[in-house]
Amino acid sequence: MEWSACVDEYEKLVIRMTTPRVVIDNAVCPTSTVVKVDSARKHGILLEAVQVLTDLNLSIKKAYVSADGRWFMDVFHVTDLNGNKLTDESVINYIEQSLGSVHYGQPNDFSGSTALELTGTDRIGLLSEVFAVLSDLQCSVADAKVWTHNGRIASLIHVKDSNSGARIEDVQLISVIEARLRNVLKGDNDIRSAKTSVSMAVTHTERRLHQMMFADRDYERKPILESVPTNSPALVTVQNWVERGYSVVNVQAKDRTKLLFDVVCTLTDMGYIVFHATVNTIGDRGYLEFYIRHQDGTPISSEAERQRVILCLEAAVKRRASEGVRLELSTSDRQGLLADVTRTFRENGLNVTRAEVSTMKETAQNVFYVTDVMGKPADGKIIESVREKIGLSYLRYHKEGGERDEQAVGMAGTVLLSLGSMVRKNLYNLGLIRSYS
Repeated sequence: MEWSACVDEYEKLVIRMTTPRVVIDNAVCPTSTVVKVDSARKHGILLEAVQVLTDLNLSIKKAYVSADGRWFMDVFHVTDLNGNKLTDESVINYIEQSLGSVHYGQPNDFSGSTALELTGTDRIGLLSEVFAVLSDLQCSVADAKVWTHNGRIASLIHVKDSNSGARIEDVQLISVIEARLRNVLKGDNDIRSAKTSVSMAVTHTERRLHQMMFADRDYERKPILESVPTNSPALVTVQNWVERGYSVVNVQAKDRTKLLFDVVCTLTDMGYIVFHATVNTIGDRGYLEFYIRHQDGTPISSEAERQRVILCLEAAVKRRASEGVRLELSTSDRQGLLADVTRTFRENGLNVTRAEVSTMKETAQNVFYVTDVMGKPADGKIIESVREKIGLSYLRYHKEGGERDEQAVGMAGTVLLSLGSMVRKNLYNLGLIRSYS
């Protein structure tokens, strides 16, 4: 008994030493909420902290990161999507709880579904074919994210049995789903690189998409369609600070939500450790600087490696920087909805460059970025024709960098409501509240 008591106290000490200390301060800065995190240093700890903040769609306006020996300190200046400080106590409490438990991972929101991973050559209408196959096999899509870059497509789709609403566990059915989706991805000219698989991992969805595209070597490929860029490209430089043994990475790009996540995610999955970093935003530009080393403590050692880091970071920034028109679909979910909507896009010459699909309380909340078949901005008359076919009150749009149409007023409120719902759901998963409805 005496030994057992000693072990308990030791375990408590270890927990106190390894659990990150989180302080959220609304008084020190007049324009943003300051989030401070002190923790024991380990590989990936910065990514986990950034992931918590960006999953709430918070904008990180400034950040300072420093590692001192075995200790790590992060300071983030954050706002909500409207540029305001965080005042909702449930959001603040959730951030404190989540950042305080990053060492132990986050709950998986999709444990009741089957995750399908798809990679292959992108082409016009591919997404409509994928969703048509899933609908035909009685699979309902609970959540999906689709990225395209340099002529490649990567998608992580969470599906359920449309009849029972349960996770698909029938091995034979899963094999049929994989085979049919693989045939769709192959098309006429992608016999070797098309891949489908059922994912058993619990990796963060967007991190997994980065990993899939990195493994597919999208950063080495050339785009099939030359889209008209709406933003100046990212500028990435890598130099060695020989005296201190660091490689210094600088990234300049148009500021946007999750920019820091995309860069840190790529550096982490390439095996680099961030020892120090600064992030700043001036106007609509983001400036990020990182002092990195390999896990063995050495800096970047060759010109080939330096060029690879530059290409990979440029790709990481661009994957999410979708061009074209943003279409927002909000309607009652039903079997075959995605197949019908994406078929309408295809039949009207619209190409989907990125998609985010989610279902909340039987309501589909989907976002699609579309261009014409040549990768150029879609014609406004075609967009209006598509809206009339799908439903003017269901499908809203605004051109990237422009104003939304008059019927899109209130979407920001929907985002804020979704944020609150997501926080309550995650608090429920953490066991901190009894219900999130």
